[in-house]
Amino acid sequence: MGVHVKPILPLLPLLVLLPAQAQTRLNMTEGVTDISQQVYGLHMTILAICAVIGLVVFGIMFWAIIHHRKSKGAQASQFHESTKVEILWTIIPFVILIAMAVPATKTLVAMEDASASDLTVQVTGSQWKWHYRYFNEGVEFYSLLATMPEQIRGRINKGENYLLEVDQPLVLPTDRKVRFLITSDDVIHSWWMPAFAVKKDAVPGFINEAWTRINEPGLYRGQCAELCGKDHGFMPIVVDARPPGEFDGWLAQMKASQAEAKAAEQELLAMNMGKEELMALGEQVYQKACAACHQASGEGIPGAFPALKGSELVLKDKAAHIDIVLHGKAGTAMQSFDKQLALKELAAVITFERNAWGNNTGDLVQPKDIHQARQGQ
Repeated sequence: MGVHVKPILPLLPLLVLLPAQAQTRLNMTEGVTDISQQVYGLHMTILAICAVIGLVVFGIMFWAIIHHRKSKGAQASQFHESTKVEILWTIIPFVILIAMAVPATKTLVAMEDASASDLTVQVTGSQWKWHYRYFNEGVEFYSLLATMPEQIRGRINKGENYLLEVDQPLVLPTDRKVRFLITSDDVIHSWWMPAFAVKKDAVPGFINEAWTRINEPGLYRGQCAELCGKDHGFMPIVVDARPPGEFDGWLAQMKASQAEAKAAEQELLAMNMGKEELMALGEQVYQKACAACHQASGEGIPGAFPALKGSELVLKDKAAHIDIVLHGKAGTAMQSFDKQLALKELAAVITFERNAWGNNTGDLVQPKDIHQARQGQ
């Protein structure tokens, strides 16, 4: 026994260094939740077991190669169907697998237990943004990429959080159990937050469940981990974790502001906006929500996204134009903007498209027109 161990002894210090070298950019991070730390601990345990197996196997192998080489006159042993060997190479791997399976199963069971949550958030993926809705709170919003187009096109230097910044992060409380109900409006996405050890597919027509309890406040970044289309890389996730009291204040403020916005929309129904106001706001909305596909010039991308400049639908069919912006078009990348944009923004962007790039229809779409279309009138 001592002969087999001796070649391995000089390598044992490497095992001691594994935990010390764990926190490197090449390794997993511990994260900021109990589950993420369990996953990290499981990862390091399995790594240590694999390292020991490798050292033992290769140590014995190299010892056998050196001490039983032909130049020393070694003769190969002749044996066949050794019962002891058969039993050993069956039992030893079995014991190793059980030693690995027990902690792995405990961690997996804990990861799937979303019961007794304090807050439920519905996460809906769509090309290429995330929609968050706080159950029983009346608060919902879209979260879109906030990286400047000039950075993406390489015209200016890229920022520290290039392609990992959004206009409105998901705000969550620390020290509370948060349940996620994850789905999709169009294709398969994947909501991945490494610091929480949460990665769940967002599948159309299906709801996946996950949960987290964040231990430390801060900003945490993730992204869509599924190849969901041409702008897959432009679908980041940002979570703003706040202490419970601060989160409650934010939630109350969001409730009030969204209630005010709905009240303001009702007032708009009795008003007519001027062309200058509609065109100015419409251009801003178009650049934010439409230009990525239809291009800033309105010429689209041949074979992928239709042109709006000179479009028959835009020039001649106002009702159909409003309908496709509101409800999207099934089987295409054109999604519904009904919930993504405010009443005023919808009216403005449609007016802009009908009067920009030489279209010049003279049509002014008012908020009341959008409201009537929503009501099916």
